[in-house]
Amino acid sequence: MIGTSLALAFSLSMDSFAAALGRGAVLRRPGFPEAMRVGAAFGICQCAMPLLGWAVGIAFASLVEAVDHWIAFGLLLAVGGAMIRNFLAGEEDEEADSRSGWMALLTTAVATSIDAAAVGAGLALVDIDMVTTAMLIGAVTFAVAFGGVLIGRAAGDRLGRWAELFGGIILIGIGLNILIEHTLG
Repeated sequence: MIGTSLALAFSLSMDSFAAALGRGAVLRRPGFPEAMRVGAAFGICQCAMPLLGWAVGIAFASLVEAVDHWIAFGLLLAVGGAMIRNFLAGEEDEEADSRSGWMALLTTAVATSIDAAAVGAGLALVDIDMVTTAMLIGAVTFAVAFGGVLIGRAAGDRLGRWAELFGGIILIGIGLNILIEHTLG
């Protein structure tokens, strides 16, 4: 069962990795504290959402499934669209840093973890240690988001302002992928 939980953790963390990679590339020289902050935000959201979905359980699974993809798409479109708008406006790095506060980070972390709530609701149907699974999901997500920021930092000098455009496109792409998977099956 630990192998299944680990595979689930890595698959759920990939959206967070992509968002953290873009964030690391956009920010001016993010260091260890920023990587910790991003990792913690994504890890906590990815840990909490499956627990929330699991708590809602079988009774409300169809209700959550009916709208989760639209919520995730809307949030990711808003954040990604703002990144693209800022790229097109040619804003400087200091402005990018101010836009990268807690609200933008939290919005992205929640948006990339909404699908984990639906997974948690589905896990209510099977015999699984949900607390351990959720903690594993959170720990893996923390690690990949932390690494994503640092990798993005290394690539950021080469990518410059283009990283913001690519990051916005990636977030919108993640949102579209979620929407397509849920609406077209």
